[in-house]
Amino acid sequence: MFTIKNYVMAETIEEAYRLLQAGKSNTILGGCAFLKLGSKRIGTAIDLSKLDLDFIIETEEAIEIGAMTTFRAVETNEALNKYFSGIIPKAVGGILGIQFRNVVTVGASVYSRYGFSDFLTALLVLETEVELFNAGRMTLDSFLKKGAPRDILTKIIINKSEATASYQMMRNSIADYPLLNVAISKSTEGFRIVVGARPQRAELAAEASELLSSAKEINEEVIQAVVTAAIKELAFGSNMRGSREYRQAICKGLIARGIKEVLQ
Repeated sequence: MFTIKNYVMAETIEEAYRLLQAGKSNTILGGCAFLKLGSKRIGTAIDLSKLDLDFIIETEEAIEIGAMTTFRAVETNEALNKYFSGIIPKAVGGILGIQFRNVVTVGASVYSRYGFSDFLTALLVLETEVELFNAGRMTLDSFLKKGAPRDILTKIIINKSEATASYQMMRNSIADYPLLNVAISKSTEGFRIVVGARPQRAELAAEASELLSSAKEINEEVIQAVVTAAIKELAFGSNMRGSREYRQAICKGLIARGIKEVLQ
């Protein structure tokens, strides 16, 4: 449960940013789905609903998704289902129920950099950028590593390519966060392997990706070598959902399955 002292529906992005900087407890409101799960005292709650940030726009070069766009809108969007083997809708389509996905917003999910995020894992395997009001435009990878404290994410940009992609995940139950998730893409520039919910946030397995990209022929032996490389270079941890060793074992199967799906 969270409490709010003041509530403001910002008229401009500049006003929203100014209000955010005015107090440490001031907070941007997204769909509030995850905010409801914690306990927080908010000084000024800043609503972005009037700033026209609920959109999915396809241009010649990219697909842009506004910060206030819901996961349900992402899941059902024609362009996102058309490109990249539909990996983005597939990643969010398994998150709880439709009612929940009608509430969760893109901006809140990406800006929070949740370790368990299905969405971030799928985005990171593509050529994705984020745009923030103050920090400007940067790659998603850079944002996930550095963050952007006290800023407002306005949209994400997925650059178009002919990439094929696969999303794999494991949950203990349909209503739970993922125990582990994996995304793999193949484009003219090679393969990308991303693993999230380790339980740390999504990260590119750079060495494993390079090993797979440089293989002259991809067979079972190569796949197992790639899986071993990914397990070695990425950090895994334990929490209430599973142990470090269990996550590593699950990861082997998900990466192998993802590679084979992309090759098909």
